[in-house]
Amino acid sequence: MKVQIIAKNYDMGDKLHNYIETKLGKLEKFFNEDVNANVVVSKLKDTPKIEMTIKAKEAVFRAEVANDSVYDAVDVAAERLQSQMSKLKGKLETRYKENKALKFEFIPEVEEAEEEELVIARRKELELEPMVAEEAILQMEMLGHDFFVFLDMDTNAVSVVYKRKGNAYGLLTTDR
Repeated sequence: MKVQIIAKNYDMGDKLHNYIETKLGKLEKFFNEDVNANVVVSKLKDTPKIEMTIKAKEAVFRAEVANDSVYDAVDVAAERLQSQMSKLKGKLETRYKENKALKFEFIPEVEEAEEEELVIARRKELELEPMVAEEAILQMEMLGHDFFVFLDMDTNAVSVVYKRKGNAYGLLTTDR
């Protein structure tokens, strides 16, 4: 695993750098050497924040933790990543019923994985209304949904607003 660590607004020493590499090194059992792990260490006000992202062949694992202790944040983020990986590994082992150790590079292509058929439970057609993102957020809140699809009036592109942790919102746009 190749680990890239970036510090933003945070003075990171060699001890923390080595600690992060050691924690992520324990996750190598799930991957081959071609996997990249990106870690961003930053400060959120006065609280250290760790963002860990690992991109595998067909999966992306991500954990974001803010904690008063940067070392505790690293521990929690690494545990979350390991939990995500273990859960996926368990699902894959159940799906393919093989007893051998399964690593993520052995994930079969979609054409081979036709044992379980994915079922779309509901379809819904949308009439996209032209509006600005702020208006879409209001519509989403009024409906009590976690996301809302709309036609962005400024860019004429299909966009999605969604709720994030805290009292924040996200915006997804297409390059139409």
